[in-house]
Amino acid sequence: MALAITSSLRRTISIAFMLLLTSTAAFFSATSVAQSTGWVQDPMHPPVRVRALSTGHIDPSTRQMEMVLDVELDGEWKTYWRSPGEGGVAPEFDWSDSTNIDDIEWHWPVPAYYEQLGVLTLGYKHEVSFPLIVTVTDPSQPVQLKANLRLPSCTNICVIADYPIELTIDPSSLVLDSDAAYLFGQGMSLTPKKSEQVQVSESYWNQQAQTLTLKLTTDSAWTKPFILVDGKEVANEFFSQPKLTIEGQTLYATYQVSNWLGEADISNKTVQITVSDELILAETSTTVSTMPISVPSQGGLIWMLGFALLGGLILNVMPCVLPVLGMKLNSIIIGANQSAKQVRLSFLASTAGIITSFLILAGALSALKVAGHMVGWGIQFQSSGFIIFMAVVTLLFAANLLGLFNIQLPSSMNTWLATKGDHSYGGHFIQGMFATLLATPCSAPFLGTAVAYALGASYGELWLIFVALGIGMSLPWILFTIFPSLVNAFPRPGPWMNKLKVLFGAMMLLTSLWLTSLLSVFIGKPATVAIIGIILLTVFILIGRTFGKKAVILMSGFSVFALGGGLIIGSITADSWSTPIVDNLNWQRLDANSIPALVADGKTVFVDVTADWCITCKANKIGVVLQDPVYSELQQSNVVTMRGDWTTPSDSVTKYLQSYGRYGVPFNIVYGPNHPEGIPLPVILTSESITQALNAASGTPNG
Repeated sequence: MALAITSSLRRTISIAFMLLLTSTAAFFSATSVAQSTGWVQDPMHPPVRVRALSTGHIDPSTRQMEMVLDVELDGEWKTYWRSPGEGGVAPEFDWSDSTNIDDIEWHWPVPAYYEQLGVLTLGYKHEVSFPLIVTVTDPSQPVQLKANLRLPSCTNICVIADYPIELTIDPSSLVLDSDAAYLFGQGMSLTPKKSEQVQVSESYWNQQAQTLTLKLTTDSAWTKPFILVDGKEVANEFFSQPKLTIEGQTLYATYQVSNWLGEADISNKTVQITVSDELILAETSTTVSTMPISVPSQGGLIWMLGFALLGGLILNVMPCVLPVLGMKLNSIIIGANQSAKQVRLSFLASTAGIITSFLILAGALSALKVAGHMVGWGIQFQSSGFIIFMAVVTLLFAANLLGLFNIQLPSSMNTWLATKGDHSYGGHFIQGMFATLLATPCSAPFLGTAVAYALGASYGELWLIFVALGIGMSLPWILFTIFPSLVNAFPRPGPWMNKLKVLFGAMMLLTSLWLTSLLSVFIGKPATVAIIGIILLTVFILIGRTFGKKAVILMSGFSVFALGGGLIIGSITADSWSTPIVDNLNWQRLDANSIPALVADGKTVFVDVTADWCITCKANKIGVVLQDPVYSELQQSNVVTMRGDWTTPSDSVTKYLQSYGRYGVPFNIVYGPNHPEGIPLPVILTSESITQALNAASGTPNG
């Protein structure tokens, strides 16, 4: 019996030992083929984490193994490129304690410019994958990567943290890691390579002006070039964001160069040039010459100031300004009984209000640029707070024009104003400011060009452009200031003005309701509809209390009549509307990275960048895009429609706009096999401009 128990116990122990041996072997086997460090973080700096991964691929002939260094940064934290720019520190990777490694080649994806407190840097936000090519000494032996990554990261403050990277890999036991391979491929696709796509035909170092000018040529047309300069021989120099001049396949890039040690001198030094464009991702180098280059003139700031004046003037007749037309006309008519001096002062006050509003916009955009944020025309309408403020102000304007309330000043204040001869110049000033704020949801011919130049230029030029925009929009007011007798061409004030004020009040009420409708993206449609219903009910109640039930009945009847009349007119003219105003096109979300593949597959891509608050966008959509022949063309099987929504802040949409030098909506462009670089369309769309672009891009003869 004792012998039986002993044998049973012995078998149990033997089985347990074998299980332990098997699990231990499995553990060490798994460890031997581990291909990732996992995420490594500094406990003192949690917003940043890093990891090293092997793709599982090694080339025995070259002894090169593929790895990737993956970096994730939270929020607004960013790290730097190999040449960090005017400020910042480049990352460092010390692998000297590694074994069985001959060399590690670090590849750098194309960075982006970031501006923080007036300092321009080059780097990455959110996530970046750095491909590493590791050359091993003996592919038959394990590779021990023992390194330290010193990674700087910044927001308003900067932190430099060390991340220990330790990974042991047996090249003979590697297996494919699809996640690592994807990150490696993604990083390499964004990394420029030595290429003959771009040639540096000339270079010129101007020692006195401290500028470098490069003349670059390529076989294809330039579309949205991004040109960086750095190099080992110019490690102490900072190259500013360049001013670009493009003539067909030739590009001139001029950089302001500075050296933190003093005056720069890069003559006869070799510089490395990184070129990124829609169809180009290349690196080349050149030795800097001191022979002058003739750069074609494109007018520069003087031309842009002219565009700003024209753009501001045209803004007066754009759909986005129509809601304030009533206030303008009301001011002119009231001015008919005033002296020439009073007319001049009132219109000067309006002009000052317009220009002041543009200066406030310039200041706000400058502050955003300094803080490193993306900027654009009309971005204040991406804020629910701004929309609420504008909706409340327009509602108060409407109620005042409808006679629902009047602001009563103290009798002493009225007496003081009477003695001073005041004619509400402050009101004209506020009116001018208000007109500008309502004008900003839309772009206009010449305006987009001027704003794009301003937002990409120096702060001084930005302010000059916005002052010119204000002057351009004020030109009608300035005309009345110079010739005050022009107000006599309008009808004299009389009882009819009360009826006109009601019309103006109705226009402002509609504006307030439109602004309120924009809140749907923030609070949802049910809540927005409820708020609009409350506003209308309140207005009807106030009208009843102020003017009696008869006024409510008349207004209700007028509303029903207007709605019914609109439906009747719509039915009568239905034949002239080839399609109903229903947007049932198959819109895809804007994905700039997928466009080249679609074009290569023979597709024509129509891109519409829009926003709910953009009135010009709505006019283009209802009047052109959703009407034949465009509507039918966009429904063809070979046409892909993409839409970028800028109603709320979107970094991807902003980057896409800025890649084409645009800082506002609407923006439309057509890509196709014959024009993979895209054909930008005018701000105000026409059927002809869209169909011609679709035919040209696809290679279809114009019918």
